[in-house]
Amino acid sequence: MKRVTPVTSALALCTLLAAAVPSQAADQLAHRDSYGTKATYEAEQSARTYQKAPAGFTPVFTENVSRHGSRSATDSEDGDLVLALWNKARTADQLTRKGAEFGPKVQALLDAMAEVGYGDLSARGKQEIQDTATRMADRLPTLFKSIAAGGEKIDVVSSGQGRAVDSANLYAGALAKADPDLTSLIGATRTDKDLLYFHKAAGGAAYRDYIANDQRLTATLKSITDQPKTHKAAYSVLRRLFTADFVDQLSSDDQVAAATAVYNLYAIAPAMSEESPSGKGWGMERYISHSDADWFGYLSDAEDFYEKGPGFSDSDITYKMADVLLDDFFKQVEAKKAGTSTLGAELRFTHAEEIIPLAALMGLPGSTKAATAGVPYTYANNSWRGADVAPLGSNIQWDVFKKGDQYLVRMLYNEKETAFKAGCTPVSKGSKFYALDELEKCFGRS
Repeated sequence: MKRVTPVTSALALCTLLAAAVPSQAADQLAHRDSYGTKATYEAEQSARTYQKAPAGFTPVFTENVSRHGSRSATDSEDGDLVLALWNKARTADQLTRKGAEFGPKVQALLDAMAEVGYGDLSARGKQEIQDTATRMADRLPTLFKSIAAGGEKIDVVSSGQGRAVDSANLYAGALAKADPDLTSLIGATRTDKDLLYFHKAAGGAAYRDYIANDQRLTATLKSITDQPKTHKAAYSVLRRLFTADFVDQLSSDDQVAAATAVYNLYAIAPAMSEESPSGKGWGMERYISHSDADWFGYLSDAEDFYEKGPGFSDSDITYKMADVLLDDFFKQVEAKKAGTSTLGAELRFTHAEEIIPLAALMGLPGSTKAATAGVPYTYANNSWRGADVAPLGSNIQWDVFKKGDQYLVRMLYNEKETAFKAGCTPVSKGSKFYALDELEKCFGRS
Protein backbone atom coordinates (compact mmCIF):
# COMPACT_ATOMS: atom_id res chain seq x y z
CA MET A 1 0.00 0.00 0.00
CA LYS A 2 1.38 3.39 -0.94
CA ARG A 3 2.21 5.51 2.10
CA VAL A 4 0.44 8.91 2.12
CA THR A 5 2.69 11.57 3.59
CA PRO A 6 1.29 14.48 5.67
CA VAL A 7 2.19 16.87 2.87
CA THR A 8 0.36 14.75 0.31
CA SER A 9 -2.65 14.51 2.62
CA ALA A 10 -2.69 18.26 3.17
CA LEU A 11 -2.52 18.94 -0.55
CA ALA A 12 -5.32 16.48 -1.19
CA LEU A 13 -7.45 18.08 1.51
CA CYS A 14 -6.88 21.56 0.08
CA THR A 15 -7.90 20.29 -3.36
CA LEU A 16 -11.08 18.73 -2.01
CA LEU A 17 -11.98 21.84 -0.01
CA ALA A 18 -11.31 24.11 -2.95
CA ALA A 19 -13.66 22.01 -5.07
CA ALA A 20 -16.34 22.03 -2.38
CA VAL A 21 -16.58 25.76 -1.73
CA PRO A 22 -16.64 28.90 -3.90
CA SER A 23 -13.22 30.07 -5.06
CA GLN A 24 -13.24 33.16 -2.84
CA ALA A 25 -14.08 31.09 0.26
CA ALA A 26 -11.45 28.51 -0.70
CA ASP A 27 -8.91 31.29 -1.07
CA GLN A 28 -9.74 32.58 2.41
CA LEU A 29 -9.44 29.06 3.84
CA ALA A 30 -6.06 28.46 2.21
CA HIS A 31 -4.70 31.74 3.56
CA ARG A 32 -6.60 31.85 6.85
CA ASP A 33 -3.49 32.76 8.85
CA SER A 34 -3.19 35.99 6.87
CA TYR A 35 -6.34 37.33 8.56
CA GLY A 36 -4.87 37.04 12.05
CA THR A 37 -7.37 37.58 14.85
CA LYS A 38 -9.83 39.07 12.35
CA ALA A 39 -10.39 35.62 10.86
CA THR A 40 -14.07 34.73 10.87
CA TYR A 41 -15.41 31.92 13.03
CA GLU A 42 -16.01 28.30 12.13
CA ALA A 43 -16.68 25.48 14.60
CA GLU A 44 -13.63 23.21 14.53
CA GLN A 45 -15.32 19.87 15.17
CA SER A 46 -18.56 18.19 14.27
CA ALA A 47 -20.69 17.29 17.28
CA ARG A 48 -21.12 13.81 15.79
CA THR A 49 -17.48 13.07 16.56
CA TYR A 50 -17.43 14.07 20.24
CA GLN A 51 -16.49 11.46 22.80
CA LYS A 52 -19.28 10.11 24.99
CA ALA A 53 -19.03 10.76 28.70
CA PRO A 54 -17.90 7.76 30.75
CA ALA A 55 -20.73 5.43 31.75
CA GLY A 56 -23.09 6.83 34.34
CA PHE A 57 -22.00 10.47 34.04
CA THR A 58 -24.61 13.07 33.11
CA PRO A 59 -24.12 16.80 32.35
CA VAL A 60 -24.98 19.10 35.25
CA PHE A 61 -23.37 22.43 34.34
CA THR A 62 -21.74 24.29 31.47
CA GLU A 63 -19.76 27.52 31.27
CA ASN A 64 -17.96 29.40 28.57
CA VAL A 65 -16.13 32.54 27.63
CA SER A 66 -16.61 33.82 24.10
CA ARG A 67 -15.14 36.58 22.04
CA HIS A 68 -17.74 38.72 20.31
CA GLY A 69 -18.69 37.79 16.77
CA SER A 70 -17.42 39.28 13.52
CA ARG A 71 -17.59 43.05 13.44
CA SER A 72 -16.81 46.09 11.38
CA ALA A 73 -13.51 47.94 11.80
CA THR A 74 -13.34 50.02 14.97
CA ASP A 75 -12.91 53.23 12.94
CA SER A 76 -12.46 54.52 9.39
CA GLU A 77 -8.77 55.39 9.73
CA ASP A 78 -7.44 52.77 7.30
CA GLY A 79 -10.04 53.52 4.66
CA ASP A 80 -9.56 57.26 5.03
CA LEU A 81 -5.79 56.93 4.58
CA VAL A 82 -6.14 54.75 1.50
CA LEU A 83 -8.80 56.98 -0.08
CA ALA A 84 -6.71 60.09 0.48
CA LEU A 85 -3.84 58.48 -1.45
CA TRP A 86 -6.23 57.12 -4.06
CA ASN A 87 -7.79 60.52 -4.74
CA LYS A 88 -4.34 62.07 -5.03
CA ALA A 89 -3.25 59.41 -7.51
CA ARG A 90 -6.47 59.69 -9.50
CA THR A 91 -6.00 63.44 -9.84
CA ALA A 92 -2.47 62.83 -11.13
CA ASP A 93 -3.64 60.02 -13.43
CA GLN A 94 -1.36 57.57 -11.58
CA LEU A 95 -3.75 54.72 -10.82
CA THR A 96 -3.29 51.23 -12.21
CA ARG A 97 -6.28 49.38 -13.68
CA LYS A 98 -6.80 47.54 -10.39
CA GLY A 99 -6.23 50.77 -8.53
CA ALA A 100 -9.07 52.42 -10.43
CA GLU A 101 -11.42 49.70 -9.16
CA PHE A 102 -10.10 49.85 -5.62
CA GLY A 103 -11.20 53.32 -4.55
CA PRO A 104 -14.94 52.81 -5.12
CA LYS A 105 -14.74 49.40 -3.45
CA VAL A 106 -13.05 50.90 -0.37
CA GLN A 107 -15.68 53.63 -0.22
CA ALA A 108 -18.47 51.05 -0.44
CA LEU A 109 -16.89 49.02 2.38
CA LEU A 110 -16.54 52.14 4.52
CA ASP A 111 -20.17 53.05 3.86
CA ALA A 112 -21.25 49.55 4.88
CA MET A 113 -19.22 49.68 8.07
CA ALA A 114 -20.57 53.10 8.94
CA GLU A 115 -24.10 51.77 8.48
CA VAL A 116 -23.38 48.77 10.72
CA GLY A 117 -21.60 51.06 13.20
CA TYR A 118 -17.84 51.09 13.62
CA GLY A 119 -16.81 48.33 16.00
CA ASP A 120 -20.29 46.79 16.02
CA LEU A 121 -21.36 43.29 15.07
CA SER A 122 -21.89 42.66 11.38
CA ALA A 123 -24.67 40.41 10.10
CA ARG A 124 -22.17 37.59 9.89
CA GLY A 125 -21.07 38.21 13.47
CA LYS A 126 -24.64 38.06 14.74
CA GLN A 127 -25.21 34.78 12.93
CA GLU A 128 -21.94 33.30 14.22
CA ILE A 129 -22.95 33.95 17.81
CA GLN A 130 -26.49 32.65 17.38
CA ASP A 131 -25.26 29.51 15.62
CA THR A 132 -22.73 28.84 18.39
CA ALA A 133 -25.52 29.06 20.99
CA THR A 134 -27.76 26.75 18.99
CA ARG A 135 -25.00 24.17 18.72
CA MET A 136 -24.43 24.36 22.48
CA ALA A 137 -28.12 23.58 23.03
CA ASP A 138 -27.93 20.72 20.55
CA ARG A 139 -24.84 19.26 22.26
CA LEU A 140 -26.33 19.30 25.74
CA PRO A 141 -30.09 18.69 25.39
CA THR A 142 -30.42 16.75 28.64
CA LEU A 143 -28.58 19.46 30.57
CA PHE A 144 -30.91 22.21 29.40
CA LYS A 145 -33.97 20.06 30.03
CA SER A 146 -32.66 19.51 33.55
CA ILE A 147 -32.01 23.25 33.99
CA ALA A 148 -35.58 24.01 32.91
CA ALA A 149 -37.08 21.29 35.11
CA GLY A 150 -35.10 22.38 38.14
CA GLY A 151 -35.57 26.10 37.63
CA GLU A 152 -31.81 26.70 37.64
CA LYS A 153 -30.59 30.09 36.47
CA ILE A 154 -28.43 30.91 33.46
CA ASP A 155 -26.10 33.81 34.22
CA VAL A 156 -25.02 36.02 31.32
CA VAL A 157 -22.16 38.47 31.80
CA SER A 158 -20.17 40.70 29.44
CA SER A 159 -17.32 43.20 29.39
CA GLY A 160 -19.85 46.00 29.01
CA GLN A 161 -18.55 46.96 25.57
CA GLY A 162 -21.24 47.23 22.88
CA ARG A 163 -20.26 44.29 20.68
CA ALA A 164 -19.78 42.02 23.71
CA VAL A 165 -23.15 43.05 25.17
CA ASP A 166 -24.82 42.47 21.80
CA SER A 167 -23.15 39.06 21.49
CA ALA A 168 -24.33 38.10 24.97
CA ASN A 169 -27.92 39.11 24.21
CA LEU A 170 -27.94 37.32 20.87
CA TYR A 171 -26.49 34.16 22.41
CA ALA A 172 -29.07 34.20 25.20
CA GLY A 173 -31.86 34.81 22.71
CA ALA A 174 -30.76 31.87 20.55
CA LEU A 175 -30.68 29.59 23.59
CA ALA A 176 -34.20 30.64 24.51
CA LYS A 177 -35.35 30.03 20.95
CA ALA A 178 -33.78 26.56 20.99
CA ASP A 179 -35.57 25.75 24.26
CA PRO A 180 -38.34 28.21 25.17
CA ASP A 181 -38.56 26.70 28.67
CA LEU A 182 -35.26 28.46 29.41
CA THR A 183 -36.59 31.96 28.66
CA SER A 184 -37.52 32.94 32.21
CA LEU A 185 -34.34 31.40 33.61
CA ILE A 186 -31.90 33.44 31.53
CA GLY A 187 -30.80 36.50 33.46
CA ALA A 188 -30.39 39.97 31.98
CA THR A 189 -26.86 40.52 30.72
CA ARG A 190 -24.77 42.07 33.47
CA THR A 191 -21.36 43.76 33.26
CA ASP A 192 -18.15 42.72 34.99
CA LYS A 193 -15.15 44.68 33.67
CA ASP A 194 -12.74 43.22 36.23
CA LEU A 195 -13.54 39.75 34.92
CA LEU A 196 -14.02 40.35 31.19
CA TYR A 197 -12.19 43.58 30.41
CA PHE A 198 -9.27 43.04 32.73
CA HIS A 199 -6.69 44.55 30.41
CA LYS A 200 -8.39 47.93 30.99
CA ALA A 201 -9.41 47.33 34.64
CA ALA A 202 -7.42 47.72 37.87
CA GLY A 203 -5.89 44.26 37.51
CA GLY A 204 -4.29 45.26 34.20
CA ALA A 205 -2.26 48.23 35.47
CA ALA A 206 1.12 46.48 35.23
CA TYR A 207 0.20 45.14 31.81
CA ARG A 208 -0.69 48.61 30.51
CA ASP A 209 2.64 49.90 31.77
CA TYR A 210 4.36 47.09 29.86
CA ILE A 211 2.58 48.03 26.63
CA ALA A 212 3.35 51.73 27.04
CA ASN A 213 6.89 51.65 28.37
CA ASP A 214 8.69 48.34 27.93
CA GLN A 215 11.74 49.05 25.79
CA ARG A 216 12.40 45.41 24.96
CA LEU A 217 8.87 45.09 23.57
CA THR A 218 9.28 48.24 21.49
CA ALA A 219 12.67 47.17 20.15
CA THR A 220 11.51 43.63 19.36
CA LEU A 221 8.44 44.72 17.43
CA LYS A 222 10.45 47.34 15.56
CA SER A 223 13.07 44.77 14.57
CA ILE A 224 10.36 42.41 13.30
CA THR A 225 8.47 45.06 11.37
CA ASP A 226 11.40 47.06 10.02
CA GLN A 227 12.82 44.31 7.82
CA PRO A 228 13.67 44.53 4.12
CA LYS A 229 10.87 42.03 3.47
CA THR A 230 8.32 44.44 4.97
CA HIS A 231 9.44 47.29 2.75
CA LYS A 232 9.48 45.02 -0.28
CA ALA A 233 5.98 43.76 0.49
CA ALA A 234 4.72 47.30 1.08
CA TYR A 235 6.02 48.42 -2.30
CA SER A 236 4.42 45.38 -3.92
CA VAL A 237 1.05 46.09 -2.34
CA LEU A 238 1.05 49.72 -3.47
CA ARG A 239 2.25 48.95 -6.99
CA ARG A 240 -0.91 46.94 -7.59
CA LEU A 241 -2.83 50.15 -7.08
CA PHE A 242 -0.55 53.01 -8.11
CA THR A 243 2.11 53.71 -10.74
CA ALA A 244 5.77 53.35 -9.86
CA ASP A 245 6.27 57.13 -10.06
CA PHE A 246 3.52 57.69 -7.51
CA VAL A 247 4.76 55.03 -5.07
CA ASP A 248 8.35 56.24 -5.36
CA GLN A 249 7.26 59.70 -4.16
CA LEU A 250 6.25 58.21 -0.79
CA SER A 251 8.79 57.76 1.98
CA SER A 252 9.57 54.21 3.04
CA ASP A 253 7.63 54.65 6.28
CA ASP A 254 4.64 56.08 4.42
CA GLN A 255 4.70 53.12 2.04
CA VAL A 256 4.53 50.71 4.97
CA ALA A 257 1.75 52.69 6.62
CA ALA A 258 -0.32 52.77 3.43
CA ALA A 259 0.25 49.10 2.66
CA THR A 260 -0.71 48.19 6.22
CA ALA A 261 -3.96 50.11 5.77
CA VAL A 262 -4.68 48.16 2.56
CA TYR A 263 -3.95 44.92 4.43
CA ASN A 264 -6.26 45.91 7.29
CA LEU A 265 -9.13 46.45 4.84
CA TYR A 266 -8.39 43.04 3.33
CA ALA A 267 -8.40 41.46 6.80
CA ILE A 268 -11.72 42.94 7.95
CA ALA A 269 -13.61 42.37 4.68
CA PRO A 270 -14.70 38.74 5.33
CA ALA A 271 -16.29 39.81 8.62
CA MET A 272 -18.44 42.20 6.56
CA SER A 273 -19.29 39.69 3.83
CA GLU A 274 -23.07 39.83 4.34
CA GLU A 275 -23.03 43.59 3.78
CA SER A 276 -21.23 43.26 0.43
CA PRO A 277 -23.13 43.57 -2.87
CA SER A 278 -25.40 40.50 -3.11
CA GLY A 279 -23.58 39.08 -0.09
CA LYS A 280 -20.87 37.64 -2.33
CA GLY A 281 -17.90 39.22 -0.55
CA TRP A 282 -15.79 42.28 -1.21
CA GLY A 283 -13.04 40.58 -3.23
CA MET A 284 -10.27 42.44 -1.40
CA GLU A 285 -7.91 39.53 -2.06
CA ARG A 286 -7.79 40.81 -5.66
CA TYR A 287 -5.81 43.83 -4.49
CA ILE A 288 -3.11 42.17 -2.39
CA SER A 289 -1.09 39.12 -3.34
CA HIS A 290 -1.18 35.98 -1.22
CA SER A 291 2.44 36.36 -0.21
CA ASP A 292 2.05 40.02 0.77
CA ALA A 293 -1.14 39.32 2.76
CA ASP A 294 0.61 36.43 4.50
CA TRP A 295 3.54 38.67 5.45
CA PHE A 296 1.39 41.44 6.86
CA GLY A 297 -0.67 38.78 8.62
CA TYR A 298 2.53 37.55 10.26
CA LEU A 299 3.39 41.08 11.37
CA SER A 300 -0.06 41.41 12.92
CA ASP A 301 0.36 38.07 14.66
CA ALA A 302 3.79 39.06 15.96
CA GLU A 303 2.32 42.14 17.61
CA ASP A 304 -0.47 40.13 19.22
CA PHE A 305 1.95 37.40 20.30
CA TYR A 306 4.19 39.83 22.19
CA GLU A 307 1.46 42.14 23.45
CA LYS A 308 -1.25 39.64 24.44
CA GLY A 309 0.02 36.09 24.03
CA PRO A 310 2.91 33.95 25.29
CA GLY A 311 5.35 36.85 24.81
CA PHE A 312 8.85 36.61 26.28
CA SER A 313 9.85 33.38 28.02
CA ASP A 314 11.12 35.16 31.14
CA SER A 315 7.89 37.10 31.77
CA ASP A 316 4.21 36.37 32.34
CA ILE A 317 3.11 40.01 32.18
CA THR A 318 0.97 39.47 29.08
CA TYR A 319 -1.18 36.71 30.55
CA LYS A 320 -0.86 36.69 34.35
CA MET A 321 -3.87 39.03 34.65
CA ALA A 322 -6.08 36.38 32.99
CA ASP A 323 -5.93 34.42 36.25
CA VAL A 324 -9.08 36.25 37.38
CA LEU A 325 -10.98 34.59 34.53
CA LEU A 326 -9.49 31.12 34.98
CA ASP A 327 -10.22 31.42 38.70
CA ASP A 328 -13.86 32.14 37.90
CA PHE A 329 -14.08 29.00 35.76
CA PHE A 330 -12.91 26.91 38.71
CA LYS A 331 -15.08 28.76 41.23
CA GLN A 332 -18.21 28.06 39.21
CA VAL A 333 -17.52 24.31 39.01
CA GLU A 334 -16.46 24.11 42.65
CA ALA A 335 -19.65 25.87 43.74
CA LYS A 336 -21.65 23.37 41.72
CA LYS A 337 -19.88 20.49 43.43
CA ALA A 338 -20.34 22.07 46.85
CA GLY A 339 -24.07 22.52 46.25
CA THR A 340 -23.87 26.28 46.80
CA SER A 341 -24.61 27.27 43.19
CA THR A 342 -28.09 27.84 41.78
CA LEU A 343 -26.74 28.11 38.23
CA GLY A 344 -27.09 25.67 35.37
CA ALA A 345 -24.87 27.70 33.05
CA GLU A 346 -22.46 30.64 33.17
CA LEU A 347 -22.04 32.50 29.87
CA ARG A 348 -19.34 35.17 29.44
CA PHE A 349 -18.66 37.52 26.51
CA THR A 350 -15.45 39.41 25.96
CA HIS A 351 -12.66 40.34 23.53
CA ALA A 352 -9.43 39.08 21.97
CA GLU A 353 -7.50 40.95 24.67
CA GLU A 354 -8.94 38.47 27.17
CA ILE A 355 -9.14 35.27 25.11
CA ILE A 356 -5.49 35.42 23.99
CA PRO A 357 -3.99 35.80 27.51
CA LEU A 358 -6.33 33.13 28.89
CA ALA A 359 -5.22 30.72 26.16
CA ALA A 360 -1.58 31.35 27.11
CA LEU A 361 -2.29 30.99 30.84
CA MET A 362 -4.10 27.70 30.26
CA GLY A 363 -1.52 26.36 27.83
CA LEU A 364 -4.09 25.81 25.08
CA PRO A 365 -2.90 24.45 21.72
CA GLY A 366 -0.79 27.00 19.88
CA SER A 367 -0.23 29.05 23.04
CA THR A 368 2.34 26.89 24.80
CA LYS A 369 5.60 28.40 23.61
CA ALA A 370 7.05 31.82 24.44
CA ALA A 371 9.91 33.51 22.57
CA THR A 372 13.37 33.17 24.03
CA ALA A 373 15.90 35.99 24.21
CA GLY A 374 17.48 36.76 20.88
CA VAL A 375 15.17 34.44 18.92
CA PRO A 376 12.12 36.42 17.77
CA TYR A 377 8.74 34.84 17.12
CA THR A 378 8.30 33.57 13.57
CA TYR A 379 5.90 31.20 11.88
CA ALA A 380 8.80 28.79 11.39
CA ASN A 381 9.71 28.47 15.08
CA ASN A 382 6.33 28.86 16.80
CA SER A 383 2.83 27.47 16.20
CA TRP A 384 1.00 30.53 17.60
CA ARG A 385 -1.48 31.87 15.02
CA GLY A 386 -4.05 34.55 15.74
CA ALA A 387 -6.56 32.94 13.37
CA ASP A 388 -6.49 29.75 15.47
CA VAL A 389 -6.02 31.17 18.97
CA ALA A 390 -8.63 33.93 18.91
CA PRO A 391 -10.60 34.36 15.69
CA LEU A 392 -13.73 36.47 15.84
CA GLY A 393 -16.31 34.49 17.87
CA SER A 394 -13.66 32.25 19.47
CA ASN A 395 -14.72 30.47 22.65
CA ILE A 396 -13.61 28.22 25.48
CA GLN A 397 -16.21 26.00 27.14
CA TRP A 398 -16.16 23.65 30.11
CA ASP A 399 -18.92 21.03 30.37
CA VAL A 400 -19.32 19.42 33.80
CA PHE A 401 -20.57 15.86 34.28
CA LYS A 402 -21.57 14.12 37.51
CA LYS A 403 -21.88 10.56 38.77
CA GLY A 404 -22.55 10.26 42.46
CA ASP A 405 -19.96 12.47 44.13
CA GLN A 406 -17.58 12.39 41.14
CA TYR A 407 -17.26 15.36 38.79
CA LEU A 408 -15.66 15.35 35.35
CA VAL A 409 -14.84 18.30 33.09
CA ARG A 410 -14.59 18.34 29.31
CA MET A 411 -13.14 21.36 27.52
CA LEU A 412 -14.10 22.61 24.07
CA TYR A 413 -11.91 25.21 22.38
CA ASN A 414 -13.68 26.75 19.42
CA GLU A 415 -16.05 23.80 19.79
CA LYS A 416 -13.26 21.24 19.45
CA GLU A 417 -12.67 18.73 22.24
CA THR A 418 -9.33 19.82 23.65
CA ALA A 419 -6.95 18.29 26.15
CA PHE A 420 -5.96 20.33 29.17
CA LYS A 421 -2.35 21.42 29.47
CA ALA A 422 0.60 19.05 29.83
CA GLY A 423 0.70 17.58 33.31
CA CYS A 424 -3.07 17.17 33.58
CA THR A 425 -4.08 13.51 33.34
CA PRO A 426 -7.44 12.51 31.85
CA VAL A 427 -9.59 9.75 33.32
CA SER A 428 -8.19 7.32 30.74
CA LYS A 429 -5.65 7.42 27.94
CA GLY A 430 -6.93 9.46 25.01
CA SER A 431 -9.98 10.68 26.91
CA LYS A 432 -11.00 14.35 26.86
CA PHE A 433 -12.65 14.01 30.28
CA TYR A 434 -10.77 15.05 33.43
CA ALA A 435 -11.63 14.63 37.10
CA LEU A 436 -12.21 18.00 38.75
CA ASP A 437 -9.82 16.98 41.53
CA GLU A 438 -7.13 16.31 38.94
CA LEU A 439 -7.59 19.72 37.31
CA GLU A 440 -7.46 21.47 40.67
CA LYS A 441 -4.18 19.73 41.42
CA CYS A 442 -2.81 20.32 37.92
CA PHE A 443 -3.58 24.05 38.06
CA GLY A 444 -2.31 24.42 41.63
CA ARG A 445 -5.68 25.06 43.27
CA SER A 446 -5.44 22.36 45.94
